[in-house]
Parts: sequence; structure tokens; C-alpha cells
Amino acid sequence: MQQRLFFWKRAPLFRRERPDRRPAGLPLKIPAMSLVNAQHLSLSFGPKVILDDASFTLNAGDRVGLVGANGTGKSTLLRILAGAREPDSGRITSMRGTRVGYLPQDILEMPQGSLVEAVLSAVPAKRQLEERLTFLEAALTDAASGDDEELQLDLSAQLAALHEELLAFEEKYGRHQAERILTGLGFRPSEFERPVSELSGGWKMRAALAGLLLAGPDLLLLDEPTNHLDLPSLLWLDGFLRKSRHALVLVCHDRDFLNRQIDRVLSFEPEGLRGYSGNYDDYRRQRTEEEALLEARVKRQTAQRAATEAFIERFRYKATKARQVQSRIRQLEKEEVLSVLEKRRAIAFSFPEVARSGQDVASLSGISKAFGAHVIYRGLSEQVRRGERIAIVGENGAGKTTLLKIIAGELAADAGTVTFGTNVHLAYYAQHHTELLDPSRTILEEIWRLVPDQPQTFVRSVLGAFLFSGDEVDKRIAVLSGGERARVALARLLVLPSNLLLMDEPTNHLDIDSTDRLIEALKGYGGTLLFVSHNRAFIDALATRVWDIRDGNVADWPGNLGDYLSHLALERERMAAEGAGETAQGTGSPVRPAAPAQKESEKERRRREAEARNALNARLKPLREKCAAFEEKIAALEREQADLEPLLADGALYGDFEKARLLTEKYEAGKAALDDAMSGWAEAQEALEKLTAELSG
Repeated sequence: MQQRLFFWKRAPLFRRERPDRRPAGLPLKIPAMSLVNAQHLSLSFGPKVILDDASFTLNAGDRVGLVGANGTGKSTLLRILAGAREPDSGRITSMRGTRVGYLPQDILEMPQGSLVEAVLSAVPAKRQLEERLTFLEAALTDAASGDDEELQLDLSAQLAALHEELLAFEEKYGRHQAERILTGLGFRPSEFERPVSELSGGWKMRAALAGLLLAGPDLLLLDEPTNHLDLPSLLWLDGFLRKSRHALVLVCHDRDFLNRQIDRVLSFEPEGLRGYSGNYDDYRRQRTEEEALLEARVKRQTAQRAATEAFIERFRYKATKARQVQSRIRQLEKEEVLSVLEKRRAIAFSFPEVARSGQDVASLSGISKAFGAHVIYRGLSEQVRRGERIAIVGENGAGKTTLLKIIAGELAADAGTVTFGTNVHLAYYAQHHTELLDPSRTILEEIWRLVPDQPQTFVRSVLGAFLFSGDEVDKRIAVLSGGERARVALARLLVLPSNLLLMDEPTNHLDIDSTDRLIEALKGYGGTLLFVSHNRAFIDALATRVWDIRDGNVADWPGNLGDYLSHLALERERMAAEGAGETAQGTGSPVRPAAPAQKESEKERRRREAEARNALNARLKPLREKCAAFEEKIAALEREQADLEPLLADGALYGDFEKARLLTEKYEAGKAALDDAMSGWAEAQEALEKLTAELSG
């Protein structure tokens, strides 16, 4: 299959792809600096084709989302771009000096030493500067013993310049910057000197990510960077990456995060690697339109071919129509037969009807839990009611998974009780599927053992909904990928109906399409749901209530996560206006406001929040208007430049030197004005994002 992708950019700020307006035959101009060119890449694993003659470019400032179903080759392509794997054919070329940073899903090893030292070591240029400093100091000492004053002056000048370079380097890549990034990713100052070897896998991943963000490579390749982040760290990373002007290729199954970060998509489709402009939602819309258009063309062609074939059959043996018949036969033979795009398989299921529980589903009374000196909960008491979908959020280590395990009976509380209501049947989806799945069993055996009284056809039908069909059901759990294990764990929930469902990070290892299907299934679930997730889109789509775990207790909020975060921002704005607000310094994590002395009415709360919202908008409005004005100016300048380009590309223009000079000067002046407008927009946008971040904590 011949599938080639070429991309170019007209405006590095907005990165909108446009069709080429130049006359046919003229070369395509690429104003943006190409960092990486992938040419005719092909790669297969046995009969499975990953890449088939795929070509594309990555330019400076590009923000590319790499999407596709689990197992289609996203991580493999990132490894090829990082130089960690070679394709079967084709090549990757990059601009000289391009620095590439790569974060894989699994970190095998980290530099030895303390956490902050490991992060600082990600910037190797510092070691080179220090070595050069040592060399110059030694050379100057040797020269001081001689009479060559000119050499001494030259070495002194080099040494002074190098000290200035080191000061600038320290400002950009020094310890204070490393500590700021580590804090944003959830590390406490007390952990900065902790040996990296003591960190768990998830925290090593954060440390590796901190090193990449500090180094600031020209091209950043991130493979599921959000998998090990809690919500505060996720919000911080979102803001950090959005302010970065470096190129980014991102694999991420969090739809909201992906939408906010990218403006281009490379998608692994059944027909090959395809390219689309815009964010993930734009890609889905374009793909749907593409499929609908092709289906209409196929339908029209099918009707036309049927009419032609009917004509041939009717007049095949009529001498007066022989010429027309032969003409139509040749027409059918030459015509390319269109076919609809192959549909990618996706999970498709719904939860069965469940027994109705009592109104009070679960009561937590006086729950306390500690691990050694580390206290997780102190006298926690909460109530879960029928039909609620409660999202449990908070920092890593706050106790989210611990709380689910206590409710599920997987972990005993040190004090307190969990009491279930009438007719409650509980099911638990663990974050680590290996805790519940037997690696020695096949997929079919693992599910069938849960419902031995059901026929095999029933079990196979359930597994088929999760994309396990035919001989695939005989694969052993031990050889399954993370995504396949996640689907097996979901299948367990279907064969054992329950009306209280506890789910710990259910979207880990699921692609975006599978996550969307899970959301739809859970929306139709008739029971009660408690879940832990770092996926913002998943939480906002499902939650009817939020439990924010902090300081051994729960901040309870009715509504979804967006409602809760808006509430925190408004509270913080109100408190700041009253001179009593406090914000967490450098963490980017929400600070829960102090509880009011007495519970206010719903009407009073809405009035107060409306006032705070108006005050917030009043402070943001001037910057928003400034950004909008720059955007209008940029759009107008881009149109003027686009109108001039075909005139300048016309060779006949240069027969009139004066006219060519005037048009060239106008084009260059427009280009300078466009650069100034872009810089102004970037400054205004950065100021807007900074103020928004300050007001939202």
C-alpha cells in the first residue's frame, strides 16, 4: 500500500495546515524549520504490518498526537523516532544539532545518586561547560607563570565569557529550576536528596519526565506521560507543556489532555498511517466525514456499474450496439473499484440489569488507617447512596486506592467499620489486574470459572464483546498485553452482575475509543459507582459527586470535577479579595478552602459564586480582548501574505523590476508585521495563562 504523508506549516504560532496556492510545477515552500523527516518507513512483525511506506515531517513547534488502537504501533513509531529501533526499510533524517527527548512507558534504569542529581544529569551540556571551565582555569594558571600577556588577556576574556555563560545556564537549567519541576510533578522538598534507587516505578517515571522537561529538547516524544500522575501533577504538566514552544509527539489516552496539547494528528488506521489537522476531536470529525463521503462515492459507483452492466447484458448480442457495449466493457475494466474504509474493531458492551439495592448503599464510620508512622485516614465517615457515581481524587499517596480496598474488603481498616445496605452486591476492578487474574489460565478458563453453570457460548459471546474471538480465547493470561488484561478484567464485571462497582484507574491501558465505549456503558449502568481515575475526560463524563482526599479526610462536592475545580478557583478568588486567601507555592495543586462556620443556603452559595465569577472575568477580560485583537490582526496579515505569494511566484512579474521590488518590499514588511503580531500574541497569551493559573491555584 502506497501511503505517504507530507505536512507543512504557514504560521508557526497557529500551525494551521493549508492547501498549496502556488501554480502547478513550482516547488512547495516550507517556511517552518524541519526537525525530522521520516521517509518511506516500513515495519512488520511477522504477518502484522505496522508501517507501510509511511512518510511525514516534524517541524519546529509542531504538536502532534499519535493515535490508534492498542497494539497498532504507536509506541513502536516513537522508538523509531527516538533512534531506539530501526525500521525494516526507510530512514529517519534530522536537522543537525536537533536534540530529541524520549519518555517510554516503562523506565528500566535511572542515573545513580539523589533525585535532584538525576534530574540535573539530564542536561549533559553542563558537564561540558564545567570541564571547559576547569581547562581554562588551568591554562590561565600556567600562562600566569610566563611573559605572554596577550595569551593571559585572551584566556581571561574566555574565562569571563564562560562564567557569564554558566550563570545564564544555571538560570535556565540549574537546581532551582529542577526543584520547581520536581515540585510540580508531586515531589516534596524533603525527597529531593532521596536516592533514585528507592523510588517506585511510577515515581521513577516522574523523575525521568522531570529530567526531560528540564533539558527542554527540540523534539519531545512522550509515551503515555499521564499514566502515573495524580490530578494536581496532571494539571501542572498540562500548563507546563502548553507554554513550551518545542515540538512534541504525544501518545495519550486522556482525550481532554490530548485535545489541549496538539494541533495535528498522525493516526494508525486500517489502511495505513494517516495525517489530519487539528486536535483529537477535529480528527474524529474529519475521519467521520471522510468515511461518509467515501461510502456515498461507493454507493454511487455501485449504482453506476450496475447500470452499465445491465446495458452490456441487454445489448451484448445486438450488432448495432456492439461499439457501445465494447466501450462500456473497457470502461469497467479500467475503472478503479472503490471500497469503504475498513472499520477498526472496538469493544462494544453494556452492563446487564442489576438488582435494586437499598437507598443507603454503604456507610463508612470512623475509618482510620496508617502504614507505620504514615497516617492515611483519621476517623473518616461518609455515606454512599444508590445511583451515585463518585469520583475519588487527590494526590498520589493520599489514600485513594487504600479507600477502595477497605470498602472492597481487600484491606482491613485499623479502626472503624464499612456497613453495606440492603441487597448490595459488590464488584472490584483493581488497578493492577495481575492481582485478580491467574496467569496460568487461558482467557476462556479465567472467565468461565466465574460462571461454571453458564454454557461456553455465553462466555464466548461476552469475550467477543471485548475483542477476544476464535482461537484468541485460548491465549494464556501470562502473555497478554496491558490493554488485553484490562479487557479481561472488564469482562469479569459483565459475567458477575453487581450493583456496587469499585473501579481503580479503569482507563489505564485502554485506548481512547475503548475508553469512550466504557464511559457510555457506565452511563447506562444501573448500580452505584465509586472510581479512581486520573483521566479528566472520564471523570467529567461520569461523576455526579467528587471526594477529594486530603489530610486523612474527604472534601465532598456534588457535581463533576470541572464543577469542583471551578468552585475551588472561585473560593480562592473570594478569599484573596478578602485578604485571607492562601495558595500553595509552586505545587500547582488545588488548596481546599476552609469550611465556613455554618452551612450557607444554596441560593447564597450561587450568589456568592456568581459575584466571584464576575470578579474573575473582570480581571481576565482585558487580556482576553488583547489576545483576540492580535488573532484578528494575524489572520488579516496571513490573508495579505497569502494573496501576495502567487504573485511573487509568477516568473513574469520579474520582467517589471519596479513592480517586483514594490511587491517584495510589501511582502517582507508584512512578514515582519506578522512576526511582531505573533510575538505580541504569545506574550499576551502567556500573561493570560499565568493570571488564570494564579487565580485557579
